[in-house]
Amino acid sequence: MHGEFKVPGGKLVVVDLEVADGRISDFHLAGDFFLEPDDALLDINAAVNGLPDTADVAQIAAAVRGALPDGAQLLGFTPESVGTAVRRALVTAADWHDFAWEIVDDPAVSPMMNLALDEVLTERVGDGRRKPTLRIWEWDESAVVIGSFQSYRNEVDPEGAAKHGFQVVRRISGGGAMLMGAEQIVTYSLYVPASLVAGLTFADSYAFLDDWVLQALRSLGIDATYQPLNDITSPSGKIGGAAQKRLANGGVLHHATLSYDIDGQVLNEVLRIGREKLSDKGTVSAAKRVDPLRSQTGLPRRAIIDRFMETFASYAGATRGTITPEEYAAAEELVRTKFSTDAWLHRVP
Repeated sequence: MHGEFKVPGGKLVVVDLEVADGRISDFHLAGDFFLEPDDALLDINAAVNGLPDTADVAQIAAAVRGALPDGAQLLGFTPESVGTAVRRALVTAADWHDFAWEIVDDPAVSPMMNLALDEVLTERVGDGRRKPTLRIWEWDESAVVIGSFQSYRNEVDPEGAAKHGFQVVRRISGGGAMLMGAEQIVTYSLYVPASLVAGLTFADSYAFLDDWVLQALRSLGIDATYQPLNDITSPSGKIGGAAQKRLANGGVLHHATLSYDIDGQVLNEVLRIGREKLSDKGTVSAAKRVDPLRSQTGLPRRAIIDRFMETFASYAGATRGTITPEEYAAAEELVRTKFSTDAWLHRVP
């Protein structure tokens, strides 16, 4: 059995192993990480050999950590990443290059259509009718997109939204509200098979699926990192956040919104940012939490999107694609029956 795990912001961890009588055997660790002293590699191999094949990431990591000699240095990987690679081997997880990826950068549609397309394309990847896909969002009007479980009245000031021309819509994934001002954000969705994130904890899958965008940001001179659970950040401040939805048919939606520019006054008038939420971030202003891409790069928004697509094409071997007429039609029907209805928008009052 073979498993791989690219540590977000770190190195590749590779494991090969067998299972005999319910226990891991013939285990070997490899990768492009750094490890001192050299023979600590043998200690790690010995620690994993003999573990039950039901051991979870925490159990494997504990065994590895307990076997390391005093003063051992692990650079670019951790005992937990070894455990993750082992679990991915045991469940036969897929790798990025096991799939033929597409990149979609189609013309702008309404905010509701963007949300409906997320559901339609995730379903089609789950049941095998579409290749795994990266889709760049473009929209033809400003919107506030609230999370599936957020309270409408607690999150949005309707008068402020109307004043500044923001339509309020609700997405199928959890997480917090996104203020999608025209030309002020970069949003993308990944539609992936569940096998790609097999063996990862739910939390680890966030950073795993966004590692390519960290690489893109670093190529633009931003020291980007992932802050659990779902924030993309830099020393200058938060850049954006991600959310996920997993469907019963095996389709996984992972989408992220990164701030390109921000109008703090508008944000504070449209969103009801509670003091409790802000206090745990150590700030009294939502706008001060964010340092947008425009100020960090000085580049046009489209230049950043182009770099994202170039990086993903290299990372996953993706080629350009498009949304089919049938997929658009299915999304339009979902807008009519779900996303445009008060029942959906106010599902959590």
